[in-house]
Amino acid sequence: MNILALSCIHNDVESILNYSDKILDINFDLILCPGDFLDAPIKKMSSIELGRLIIASLKVFEKPLLVVPGCWDKDLIEIFEKDGISVHGKGIKIKDVGFYGFGGAKTPFSLPYEPSEEEIEQGLTQAYRDVVDAKYKVQLTHAPPANTKLDMIATGAHVGSLSVRKLIENLQPNVAVCAHIHESRGFDKIGESVVVNPGRFPEGYCSLISIVGGKVDVQLINLT
Repeated sequence: MNILALSCIHNDVESILNYSDKILDINFDLILCPGDFLDAPIKKMSSIELGRLIIASLKVFEKPLLVVPGCWDKDLIEIFEKDGISVHGKGIKIKDVGFYGFGGAKTPFSLPYEPSEEEIEQGLTQAYRDVVDAKYKVQLTHAPPANTKLDMIATGAHVGSLSVRKLIENLQPNVAVCAHIHESRGFDKIGESVVVNPGRFPEGYCSLISIVGGKVDVQLINLT
């Protein structure tokens, strides 16, 4: 399975349109988005209207879409669920791959959706139960795991989630996809799990993750 991971759209629906031709040149079976569809409200349309527009733009590629909410996406959680694209606190199996996740992350800014570490741990644990018998497993969170290459801010401080890291250590999914920290685009490993932060999509960043026979390959893509 080839998975296109893109994140942190932050209201910029035009970026999807701008990069659409290059995305169509990529061979992928499914799109994963670990949140931050939205950002601070804009005057032209409501957050829900903009969120629906972004979702519709991603569905144009006619591939399965699975998401969790980011810190700005509280108003979209119900919409994700109604659209059947959510793996927030739940798991979904597609062929032999089980996708499970939980969104949101802590920040210093009191953003709309900032679940506690306890809520993240409980939500991921519950979600994993839905896919426990899947041959391969992919974890999707907005928060990156603590103390990795993927949770470092500009000062060099690690600001990731201890709960996300704990679940990766304990459950050892084949792949864990995260977002949130734009400057820490890349991939790392925790045990045998490959962890990927695809970067901020409006800057042209995304990742292609291939799972073939249990082997994971990651390509960091720049669409610009």
